[in-house]
Amino acid sequence: MAIVLLTGASSGLGAALAPLLAADGDKLALAARRADKLAGVVDQIRAAGGEAMALPLDVTDRDAVHAAVKTVEETWGPVETLIANAGVGKPVSPETYDSSVVEWIFQVNVMGMSHCIEAVLPGMLRAGRGHIVGVGSLAGYRGLPGSGPYCASKAAVRLLLEGLRVELRQKGIPVTHIAPGFVETPMTAVNEFDMPFLLPLEAGARHMYRAIRFKKAHYAFPWQLATAMGIGRALPNGIWDRVLAGQKAQKSVAQDD
Repeated sequence: MAIVLLTGASSGLGAALAPLLAADGDKLALAARRADKLAGVVDQIRAAGGEAMALPLDVTDRDAVHAAVKTVEETWGPVETLIANAGVGKPVSPETYDSSVVEWIFQVNVMGMSHCIEAVLPGMLRAGRGHIVGVGSLAGYRGLPGSGPYCASKAAVRLLLEGLRVELRQKGIPVTHIAPGFVETPMTAVNEFDMPFLLPLEAGARHMYRAIRFKKAHYAFPWQLATAMGIGRALPNGIWDRVLAGQKAQKSVAQDD
């Protein structure tokens, strides 16, 4: 049982994960930009007997993130588990390359997570315990055509969490990096290319749940795609380029934000 701040909770993996955590007795502070959808998730949890509050929030707004965490602290106490799940993605091709899109992706995926960590970490350090969870992606293993900015942002998420994990290990604060593959969410629904080992939403949420409960340092799923991407990381660039030649770019515009 813990006080949990979960971002990106209005849809997709965040919305599917929330009831699993609530069933264990966790108090859930659910954050997302879309207040109407967020309210629906909170209502679902309360109807099942759980405790949840809605925090309509844009994680790119540093001051708003700190204010939201203060609200949680004043209502329930310090955040004990942070699940930084909010993220976005949008294709960027050479013909339509737009640095403002790259900036937006990094602002949400990297800085949004960083704002949340900054807000909750002092309370965890004072208590000498806590848990930081960041949701990355198997796309963060290597650059993919049309998805370079998204892949780069998820690689940054992975490395940021890895550095923190080493530093916080002796302070009683485990750090977990979760790297999903393809899961049936609004983000993947618009993709026009084959998505190998695509998982149902509920299965993806249960993978995340296990990673959080067992405080895994790194948890990638499904194992088949994680293995393939692990091999891909070791491939010489020439082979990687030929394997990916002609692949369609993602069309995704948003994920659990």
